[in-house]
Amino acid sequence: MTRYTGDRWQFWIDRGGTFTDVVAQRPDGQIVIHKLLSENPDRYLDAPLQGIRDVMGLSPAQPLPAAEIEAIKMGTTVATNALLERRGDRTVLVITQGFRDALRIGYQNRPDIFARHIILPEMLYEQVIEVTERYSAQGEELQPITLGAETQLRTSLQQAYDSGIRSCAVVLMHGYRYRNHEQQVAAIAQDTGFTQISVSHQVSPLMKLVSRGDTTVVDAYLSPLLRRYVNRITAALNSSPQAPTRLMFMQSNGGLTDAGLFQGKDSILSGPAGGIVGAVQTSQRAGYNKIIGFDMGGTSTDVSHYSGEYERTFETEVAGVRLRAPMMAIHTVAAGGGSILSFDGERYRVGPASAGAYPGPACYRNGGPLTVSDCNVRLGKLQPDFFPQVFGSGGNLALDIEVVNQKFDELATQIQAQTGGRRSLEQVAAGFLAIAVEKMANAIKKISVQRGYDVSAYVLCCFGGAGGQHACLIAETLGIREIFIHPYAGVLSAYGMGLADIRALAEQSVEQPLAAASLPEITQILENLALAKKTDLQKQGLSLDEAGLAGTDPLHSSDRVTVFPKAHLRYEGTDSFLIVAFSDLQTMRTDFEAAYEQRYGFTMPQKALMVAAVSVEVIGKTAAPEEKSVVGIRAASLLPCQTVHVYARDRWHDTPVYLRADLLSAIAFVAPP
Repeated sequence: MTRYTGDRWQFWIDRGGTFTDVVAQRPDGQIVIHKLLSENPDRYLDAPLQGIRDVMGLSPAQPLPAAEIEAIKMGTTVATNALLERRGDRTVLVITQGFRDALRIGYQNRPDIFARHIILPEMLYEQVIEVTERYSAQGEELQPITLGAETQLRTSLQQAYDSGIRSCAVVLMHGYRYRNHEQQVAAIAQDTGFTQISVSHQVSPLMKLVSRGDTTVVDAYLSPLLRRYVNRITAALNSSPQAPTRLMFMQSNGGLTDAGLFQGKDSILSGPAGGIVGAVQTSQRAGYNKIIGFDMGGTSTDVSHYSGEYERTFETEVAGVRLRAPMMAIHTVAAGGGSILSFDGERYRVGPASAGAYPGPACYRNGGPLTVSDCNVRLGKLQPDFFPQVFGSGGNLALDIEVVNQKFDELATQIQAQTGGRRSLEQVAAGFLAIAVEKMANAIKKISVQRGYDVSAYVLCCFGGAGGQHACLIAETLGIREIFIHPYAGVLSAYGMGLADIRALAEQSVEQPLAAASLPEITQILENLALAKKTDLQKQGLSLDEAGLAGTDPLHSSDRVTVFPKAHLRYEGTDSFLIVAFSDLQTMRTDFEAAYEQRYGFTMPQKALMVAAVSVEVIGKTAAPEEKSVVGIRAASLLPCQTVHVYARDRWHDTPVYLRADLLSAIAFVAPP
């Protein structure tokens, strides 16, 4: 594993939907922060590369000095945006005969139960090829792939290849456990020339054809796009063997991985996962262990819950696509700084549409619409003098408050014409802001109160470019008494890349009773998974000893590597599982019942427990930057650098402004009784 030597740069980057945040550690250890728009076609093609150039003082035409850069750790929305906008690679799906439409049919979910016209999500695959084969659920080969079936499959794959398709997803019935047929099909696809072949037993070795199939298709659809992006970054670095630059990406599970191992299925929450890592690590250093993460960016708001360990989901839906892959448990609502304001004749509406990075909010000087950020400009919570001056054709102008006032005046006139009531510009802005705050507070309730947690016992870790503007209103709505805002809160997702460890996660279906007779088989599965993931860490630079491969017990942790085996347990006859640490039988039963009662309010001790699946998380510790702690008592009162007008609680207030650099690390604000 490459260690920080102290004589080269490190860059930690989060490419968000609106802004790209860059946190750089100079060779002398000093931290440098830089923000730039994620899209600015007039100035640059790639925001992360341009951010590195800006920090190092290079012109857009100058090559990056790879010899001076030790590591780049990045979270990116490249794959997420491609999924949302359906811009991935053309993909062919190979599936068992008779199941051509299985992924389209899905689970027949009805989110809008009374809708008369059902709009199905667009499928990611372009063509479907059925292959004559079949295994039973017990592993009996009911239909082998005969010579005739193989010939037909080769012909169909060749036709798909000749039409320009280069990505192939292979999903066969019961292929997660009985893999021979999937391996045969993958070999034929490779012979045909497909450059991306995603096989379900490698991508998602779990039960349920539909979610396993969707996950495999997503991987085939997005991985080539990620590979091209990685290649572009690598080419720009032009790293030499004598002084290699380590390029790593944040995965949806909250761990870093080498760029060469970054897959489409693990990239969906790349950026937000870095935010959770940053929030947890910095909050723990400040002495907090119960944390509500509140990450408000330009496009959306991500909220998360932490109480001792990272929470992950193993099955989720993103942009109409079902995914079975370990992801940070993040709840997202379309209420960001760029959420567009509108009035439909009866009520104020905030989002879900966003102005994005371009044209952005009205105050960005690109002709954009009114947004939540414009509300804060109008109310004085966003001061142009203290906001990055990166706007205008030259990228050097401040926020435009005049156009904000003009557009709010037009909106207030529209509201008066349709309702008959006249409201001041600040009343209109405050009304829209109250709706945005309520949406975000409800999102936090969903991940906390609705799951049995007392949110008043938590600290609100507030970060993201727009988070600080709403922290107090959110905390007041929820009854949270403490707010933690790190000095790097505006770029905490990027800072989290530098605090993150290398993580490798694997899971596998088991479907065995939780009993003494099945424990040896379950233990063997866990050991095999741990061994495979430790090998992945070795490929990323660890020695045999560091990766823990020199010992005889794959589940054993070493000084550099920690192994967390988990069991996914459920009551027999039920479908929902809860995850507990793998241990002895009685401990797992006790832990499961405690978690089940907290979640659902009751237990069913008369029912047997089933091990639905097992998972292993292998963590390779990395050297995190040290934070300087400045705690003390100021000899003289701190004077504000400026006094501004801020609208709150239906009136304007003269509000002092203090620079963050002038504040001590430990500051207590006591609310009046």
